[in-house]
Amino acid sequence: MSDAIDDFLARAASGLSERPPGPDDPTSNPRGDHSLDPDGSAVIPPPPHRRAAVLVPVVFRPEGLSLILTQRAANLRDHSGQIALPGGKIDPSDPSPAAAALREAEEEIGLDPASVRLIGYLDPYLSGTGFLVTPVIGLVAPEATFQPNPAEVADLFEVPMPVLMDRERYRLRSRAWQGRTRYFYALTFGERLIWGVTAGILNNLRERLYPDSDPDRIRCSAG
Repeated sequence: MSDAIDDFLARAASGLSERPPGPDDPTSNPRGDHSLDPDGSAVIPPPPHRRAAVLVPVVFRPEGLSLILTQRAANLRDHSGQIALPGGKIDPSDPSPAAAALREAEEEIGLDPASVRLIGYLDPYLSGTGFLVTPVIGLVAPEATFQPNPAEVADLFEVPMPVLMDRERYRLRSRAWQGRTRYFYALTFGERLIWGVTAGILNNLRERLYPDSDPDRIRCSAG
């Protein structure tokens, strides 16, 4: 497995940002579903944007590299039942986006922050509801344990990295939302649909680490 770990860490070192954008960084053209609109007429949520952070938790298993996702509880007011990355709003008491992402991951899935090695950041992602999300990539210790909070998380599951790093799986879809047509990325894993902000962030991870991705060539297995 050392070859897979070394390859992943080498790609992360060259493809990820070492630091998150600061609070005054204009991120002049943040990524978001609005950037997928083919005719450029999408309405970009105006500032000030509410700041949030998510943890993109990567873990090495005997069978290879995978990424941990959650299914949000059905009783939640926002995005109930959707597939998500652990995370949420950055509180004034959070010293950094990484601290917020780790705090939220501990609250949502019981992941001990001490079990996570931070390795970099993706591009900020602006949601249609005005949240500017900082994705924080973390390498999770294989022996880490999880205890999902049933008030927030209905299920926790892992997706093999070759599935998520295969650009052919990402499909551009659309639906009517607030009187407009919203475009977004979506991909399936079994019976699950990963879409919207989560799919957009995962596609950015693919672009950063495996820009010419071919699932047969990704060194994510222990082989």
